[in-house]
Amino acid sequence: MNRLSLYIHQSLEGFYPLSELQSLAKIVCLDLLGVDAIDFYSGKDIDLSEKKEKDLETILERLRDNEPIQYIRGNADFFGLKFNVAPGVLIPRPETEELVDLVIKENPSVKRILDIGTGSGCIAIALAKHLPLATVSAWDISDKALAIAEQNNAWLGTSVVFFRKDIFSEILNENNYDVIVSNPPYITIAEKKEMDANVLNWEPELALFVGNDDPLWFYRRIASLGLNLLSFGGRLYFEINQAYGIETSLMLTALGYRDVCVIKDLFGKDRIVKASR
Repeated sequence: MNRLSLYIHQSLEGFYPLSELQSLAKIVCLDLLGVDAIDFYSGKDIDLSEKKEKDLETILERLRDNEPIQYIRGNADFFGLKFNVAPGVLIPRPETEELVDLVIKENPSVKRILDIGTGSGCIAIALAKHLPLATVSAWDISDKALAIAEQNNAWLGTSVVFFRKDIFSEILNENNYDVIVSNPPYITIAEKKEMDANVLNWEPELALFVGNDDPLWFYRRIASLGLNLLSFGGRLYFEINQAYGIETSLMLTALGYRDVCVIKDLFGKDRIVKASR
């Protein structure tokens, strides 16, 4: 380990698990400071310019303040693509890649897709990249999230159409979609105490949390909208809280959806619910 990596390790010890320090050091050196990869991996000692030394101290201070490394980098990797992210928009998660992968595999010839609660646009844009025959629309209530999603749309060369929509306001039956996909807020307020500071202190509560009294609040509203917005035989896909797979499936069945199915993620947790109109 070179002196620079050792210094980063020592500066962050006690703030992050030891298992994460090597990964953080790599990102700081290669992505944020522009250190040559050969020098980094060979263990060669690296001299930083005065400006980069100041940049390093700023980065380390932000990390000690629990700011997510994705916000410091300004981007996050998702489904083989690099998405701009910033405070005010949810950082894409690996489990959401499983949702996107399922939609792609099951709908190769789909024509019209709607992503509700798009955030950074990661779901909608990834689907647009891999389903070129589809017209993809996406909704969100957050102006900040929509601005970042539009940046990602332009940067990644896709043609997703974004709309500012409050799903709890009147939604006209303007379109018939073949697929509706959503990763809505699903963490209950009671679960806050189990979460890390880098999520609680930095990521938008609007995109994360739902009240303890009705954990399916967003799912029920989106599913109700789907009764009018989905074409006959159209499919609905949700990413869910692992604790509410059965409840979500029962709710969809009660609303009249068919072929309701709960799917586990790579860690064996209930993570996706799908249903047909």
